[in-house]
Amino acid sequence: MIPVTSFAGKTVAVFGLGGSGLASCHALKAGGAEVIAADDNAENVAKAAQAGFITADLRNVSWANFAALVLAPGVPLTHPVPHWSVLKAREAGVEVIGDIELFCRERRRHAPNAPFVAITGTNGKSTTTALIAHLTKVAGYDTQMGGNIGTAILSLEPPRMGRVHVIEMSSYQIDLTPSLDPSVGILLNVSEDHIDRHGTIEHYAAVKERLVAGVQAGGTSIVGVDDGYCRDIADRLDRTGKNVVRISVRNPLASGIYFEHGNIVRSSGGARSEVAKLGGIGSLRGLHNAQNAACAAAAALAMGISLDVLQNGLRSFPGLAHRMEQVGRRGNVLFVNDSKGTNADATAHALSSFADIFWIAGGKPKAGGITSLTGYFPRIRKAYLIGEAAQEFSGTLGSVAHEISGTLDVAVEHAARDAEASGLTDAVVLLSPACASFDQYRNFEIRGAKFRELVQALPGVKPVV
Repeated sequence: MIPVTSFAGKTVAVFGLGGSGLASCHALKAGGAEVIAADDNAENVAKAAQAGFITADLRNVSWANFAALVLAPGVPLTHPVPHWSVLKAREAGVEVIGDIELFCRERRRHAPNAPFVAITGTNGKSTTTALIAHLTKVAGYDTQMGGNIGTAILSLEPPRMGRVHVIEMSSYQIDLTPSLDPSVGILLNVSEDHIDRHGTIEHYAAVKERLVAGVQAGGTSIVGVDDGYCRDIADRLDRTGKNVVRISVRNPLASGIYFEHGNIVRSSGGARSEVAKLGGIGSLRGLHNAQNAACAAAAALAMGISLDVLQNGLRSFPGLAHRMEQVGRRGNVLFVNDSKGTNADATAHALSSFADIFWIAGGKPKAGGITSLTGYFPRIRKAYLIGEAAQEFSGTLGSVAHEISGTLDVAVEHAARDAEASGLTDAVVLLSPACASFDQYRNFEIRGAKFRELVQALPGVKPVV
């Protein structure tokens, strides 16, 4: 835990008592603050009370003595309308912040030069965060990983030299961190997302920009420049004097880091040099993962990690569960769990990464279905359709070989049989549903775990090393 000493002797309201909210309560109390905990959910309030915190309906208390409102990132700050607790705070002149802001203040008080890597972007945040954490561990750092990837930041160990915090940040979390100042900041990409919470894509992009704009003096701002919003952001950072490293996986760069012929390349002043090879690294297949790896490599270089350590770290990266996760191999057939592919855009990354695919798809359908994936249909040897979307997807697939399997166990059995019988040298049984799981499974993790279990129960399947 990171005790929050910056509010010692003061009273702080905490609204939103999920994982990060309760962690904030504990960290504030450990640092000497009095905490008033609140939530719109009565069960969450009861849990906080059981943990020993004072609870209250913040609509019925005086805000005069509150030093801050610590807001959970899931609670609307601005759009579609500010939450009532935010309006109460503003009326009382009380600052509204989040748990990562508390971390930033503690780092500045106690270890301002401790390495702090913050990662954001519309896509690829979690993989890049996990990869950087892996690289820093391989390099010998005491690595603390958290934020949007799962572990509340205040549940980690406190900042100190030799210890690096690698933190994934959503736009909601950035919005609640006004003094965000990482030593290395990464903005992967910006595309339309979460407009309901930000109003316009321009505002959404501006929030994302704050992460790399706030990088502390002497630090490094890493920006993927394969979309227009990020190109403009990189240019603005240049004009403010920031140390900007541009990343591209689509075009060579005169200055920056780019991906070319399976290699990560660094260029500067007309000179170019190879940073690392990605060929043959199964956990980093696909152009989307090349961007993740290039950004992670740039962060590693900014931290002084050697090229040998970087290459070893990339090769030993296991990947994330349910995201292009290689769960087994039988002969020439590779089994890949991409249960996190819950919409067509996510599944496009998986389909683009392989050539001979026995595709398991379906579940609770999203708007648009799989019509946007028709360009990848030539890669599909056969599709195995499950769940509510099966009939709809069958219609979209048309002449592409497919069957309605109905359930995941039938789909795995049939796909494994057909892939083995195909004689293809690089056949892939791919679960990438392009659907939510809620028709048959409580979440995508449970769906992916079931796929893994079914694959590993097949005769002759061996784990991928």
